[in-house]
Amino acid sequence: MTAQAVEFVRQFHRERPASGDPRERIRQVLAEIDRTGSYRHTAEELAFGARVAWRNSARCIGRLYWRSLLVRDLRHVDSPDGIAEQCFQHLRAAGNGGRIRPVISVFAPDRPGHPAPRILNQQLVRYAGHRQPDGTVVGDPAGAELADRAKRSQWKSGEGRFDVLPLLIQPGPDAEPRWYELPDDAVREVRLSHPEHGWFTELGLRWYTVPAISDMTLEIGGIRYPTAPFNGWYMGTEIGARNLADADRYDMLTAVAERLGLDTSTARTLWRDRALVELNIAVLHSFQEAGVTMADHHTESERFLRHIAQEERLGRPTPADWSWIVPPVSGGLTPVYHRYYDPVDPDLRPAFLARNPW
Repeated sequence: MTAQAVEFVRQFHRERPASGDPRERIRQVLAEIDRTGSYRHTAEELAFGARVAWRNSARCIGRLYWRSLLVRDLRHVDSPDGIAEQCFQHLRAAGNGGRIRPVISVFAPDRPGHPAPRILNQQLVRYAGHRQPDGTVVGDPAGAELADRAKRSQWKSGEGRFDVLPLLIQPGPDAEPRWYELPDDAVREVRLSHPEHGWFTELGLRWYTVPAISDMTLEIGGIRYPTAPFNGWYMGTEIGARNLADADRYDMLTAVAERLGLDTSTARTLWRDRALVELNIAVLHSFQEAGVTMADHHTESERFLRHIAQEERLGRPTPADWSWIVPPVSGGLTPVYHRYYDPVDPDLRPAFLARNPW
């Protein structure tokens, strides 16, 4: 931890020259680590670290606005009840009446011998998957495992396709998770329609507006915050080309193709491609009609190249995972397709990390 802490303090002072000489702060941090085995970030260090972790996120195409991240310092909150209530507040703040704001809520960090509580959900809002006796799933298959766990904890749900999962919070490694139903005013959903096909509403599709990731650890200067949900706003293809289209998710392409009257007897008719475009048109149209922030993949690709240019001018690398940056629809038509990127550095910090087991 010592080396990581020192490097972070130096980076903080290097990128914020007005903060002065880092040597005194380094002495404070080293003394605190020597005394307690850990140290506490200042509010300014925490905000800076969270924003740079977003800047370093190699899989995120939306990093142009990393400086705008609203950082909620909730390190004093370490009870499941308190975490749940603040997560609901996070969703309300991020939803912002449809003008989605990038927000991160940072709860208590792990301490030597005292691991912090964890949110078990992949995202603060996610739909349940209900397993059927014949092995099929009603709803989102990606939410089946958590739905099973919630039901074992006495969560009573419906059996619908878009049942919002409760928030599951585990206080400690050997503790039973506690579940919390999300309030209606914390979850806004958009019902999907199509600008040209009136029948599209009969498919009964909808999606939530705030994609708040909640199963990653924020690491800053050797300190790990395992409960730090964060969000940007959706790019349309995340919903239209993945969540609703993937065969192991809602798998809607066949249903859309049939309503369009496409020939699905052979892949050579490109019926999947045509259905996919119409599904994505519906997603973008519906969010725009509802007044909810959403980016399209062409615009977001151009923004990402602006971000790279800004970082290059500042002498900083922009690590990027090509397979995540290139959109899943018409990738070759976007400017992010036709170039190489700085390699992903697994040791780059601050960062959002896949959460380790307890």
